[in-house]
Amino acid sequence: MILMTFDGAINLNNYDHYRKVFHKRLNPNGCPIKGTFFVSHEYSNYHMIQQLANDGHEIATETVSLQQGLEDKGYEEWVGEMIGMREIVNYFSNISKSEVVGMRAPFLKPGRNTQYKVLEDFGYIYDSSIGVPPSPAPVWPYTLDYKIPHECKSGTCPTKSFPGVWEVPLNAHYVEDYEGGHCPYLDQCVLHNHDADDVLEWLQEDFSRYYDQNKAPYMMPFHTNWFSIKELEQGLHKFVDWVQSLPDVWFVTVTQSLTWITDPKTVKELSKLEAWDCKKRDHLPGKGCNNPNKCALSFKKPDANFSDTRYLETCVECPNQYPWLGDATGSGIPGKDNYVPDNVKK
Repeated sequence: MILMTFDGAINLNNYDHYRKVFHKRLNPNGCPIKGTFFVSHEYSNYHMIQQLANDGHEIATETVSLQQGLEDKGYEEWVGEMIGMREIVNYFSNISKSEVVGMRAPFLKPGRNTQYKVLEDFGYIYDSSIGVPPSPAPVWPYTLDYKIPHECKSGTCPTKSFPGVWEVPLNAHYVEDYEGGHCPYLDQCVLHNHDADDVLEWLQEDFSRYYDQNKAPYMMPFHTNWFSIKELEQGLHKFVDWVQSLPDVWFVTVTQSLTWITDPKTVKELSKLEAWDCKKRDHLPGKGCNNPNKCALSFKKPDANFSDTRYLETCVECPNQYPWLGDATGSGIPGKDNYVPDNVKK
């Protein structure tokens, strides 16, 4: 399994690049290949996010503000950042909250036990924030019933048990001689002097550590940066084409991978696996609209002395002001949001 993940805002800087990776490429069952987008709020185009979701890609969340130092903040701050982001995606992209079940902490700095308590309380299935140092054998996703099975690279991993919450770790990417270094995000390895064929070879060697050993899911995490360098983008396309010549490799979302991990099927059975098929689902948000509202909105960060303008595209009406922490719908009423944990609702 290959898990392609994309972090940050979705907008004109990256949307067409991302869609090109998936264009006309199919899994062995004839269904389009899929990826997972960990979206953050500022500068995101919610019409584009809705289109990605309607195409069957998974929408997961980062946080509203991508603030530094969140790993040391308290429960209410994490609720505001995580659940606020889920509310924004729900409201402006028409994506059901029950479909947004994964998250990634800013800068891969998990929030110790606090973040995972929020995951547990608000019905998330998985987190994907924990980096794994370079290791000869990749680490599979695991639940947090027990202590994490590797060194905590960030130093801010959970220490308590969170039964049933999954961690989908970011194994370090590297080749044998460490050319380019090692990195959790592929765009953080230094491959800038390579041509597309060199990039292909680098990715092939990195991938083979998974494919030839324990078959752990091969996660390919990207920021927009990768797609701003032509040789890296071309090398990625060559790699995807090469992988598709292998009969037993699938490009799936993180949630799709967990459905298989919790109930494994043989390669022959995968073509009939319901969670990996491409039947249209009722939960999809719809294609949205031909002419999304282009909203120019007043925005003043809490720590700033001046107002700025932020632009937001969505198929719903323009809000009164730019959505932010405590005001996910942009009502203009600061601090109006109050999120109640799932276990309290029951």
